[in-house]
Amino acid sequence: MKIIIAENYKELSRRAANMISAQIILKSDSVLGLATGSTPVGIYDQLAERYQTGDLDFSQIFTVNLDEYYGLSAEDRQSYHYYMTKYLFSRVNLSKAHCFLPDGTNLDSRTECKRYQNLIEDLGGIDLQLLGLGHNGHIGFNEPADFFEKEVHLVNLTEQTIQANQRFFESAKEVPRQAYTMGIGTIFQARKILLAVSGKEKAEALYQVAKGRICPQVPGSILQIHPDVTVIADKGAAELF
Repeated sequence: MKIIIAENYKELSRRAANMISAQIILKSDSVLGLATGSTPVGIYDQLAERYQTGDLDFSQIFTVNLDEYYGLSAEDRQSYHYYMTKYLFSRVNLSKAHCFLPDGTNLDSRTECKRYQNLIEDLGGIDLQLLGLGHNGHIGFNEPADFFEKEVHLVNLTEQTIQANQRFFESAKEVPRQAYTMGIGTIFQARKILLAVSGKEKAEALYQVAKGRICPQVPGSILQIHPDVTVIADKGAAELF
């Protein structure tokens, strides 16, 4: 695990975008695993700017997102489909036919999880997976548990995660209680992983992920044994190192 400490969020975003840009340039048909939340916004801004200046071409790139809220349609303003369209898909020349997320409107979780897992495998797996980090150490929506989930699954969100995501909704009551997410095993099979972490409120979680005991109660801790992980954290998130 390589840890890079950025001066601030702007530098974090630039460094993370550099890594993703390099992947796109080196392999024009890369499969990128993408994340949502507040931290990736600056990264996506950087990537969009580089496309607009002619430095990046997304036309052959494939994307697979980590997760989607159960029950929300792609048109719902709180869905991750909507988020990705707003912050990245509509700003670069990605083909709509190459952009994939779980289908939150498929309420048959068994068939949807199998469909999305098979889709990722049919694409040949993920070349580079971008991750954020939850306050409780979750990656994707893999919450603290008694075991590491292997594949795409439907998860019950913890109250801590619901409260953390409330800022994107008008009230906590509107936050979905379940989500589809790639499993730890699915994430772990990515050839490269980029973990971007911002803010001192994530400092304890990041320390446990990078230096603590590897256990499913801290889902991100499994990244310690992945062969190619880069952590980019700003000074606030890295204050315990």
